[in-house]
Amino acid sequence: MNKTIIYSTILMLLASCGQNKEQKEMQTNDSTAEVCKFDIGKLEWTRQPKDFSISADTITITTAPGTDLWQRTYYHFRNDNAPVLQMETSDKFFSFVVKTDFSSSHHRFDQCGVVIYLDSENWLKGSIEYENERFQHLGSVVTNNGYSDWATTEIPADVKTMWYRLSRREDDFCIECSDDGKTFRQMRVCHLYAATDGIKFGIYACSPEESSFTAVFTEMVVTECQWKAHDGQQPDEDN
Repeated sequence: MNKTIIYSTILMLLASCGQNKEQKEMQTNDSTAEVCKFDIGKLEWTRQPKDFSISADTITITTAPGTDLWQRTYYHFRNDNAPVLQMETSDKFFSFVVKTDFSSSHHRFDQCGVVIYLDSENWLKGSIEYENERFQHLGSVVTNNGYSDWATTEIPADVKTMWYRLSRREDDFCIECSDDGKTFRQMRVCHLYAATDGIKFGIYACSPEESSFTAVFTEMVVTECQWKAHDGQQPDEDN
């Protein structure tokens, strides 16, 4: 065989190997690598809403008045009737991303977002709650052993869409939000005492007062856990 042909063939093989290696590295380093599809066939209602629609890429929930999730703290009432749509997993490390559109929210406390609902006394949620024509509340609620807390910050009322990323590392969780679906900001790091094994996670919407609106959920995906392991102070020996 001609030496020139042999040399050219070797160069082509080397280049191909290099490209394959580069492609593998890109796949490995892809921070949004999909672990499993947010499978609509495996979704289950904890409570069904007033109206809803489910397709491969879009879910809508129309709320009924007087629906909410809250347990005891400060208000001293217990509300446990918000529509919750979830899928179950035993995976201890993952992230769930979803885009919410709440353009039709218009009444105080109208809300929609991400949720992990284990039972009536153990759950967490992240959402935006409508307040008035000037501002609304971006926040999260974590409920352990029947007591809720609420962490919030005020944002302009003209914000009508928001992405959320909910990440699990065993029984600890991180809720993040994003204006563009690319750059996420931390909202909350928390613990759920009851999340010792399999959990359910997904979406919810509700209208605690005399209101109703339609929340739209898109771009739902489950990825490798984007909440990386802590690289600072090491755990105490008794942990």
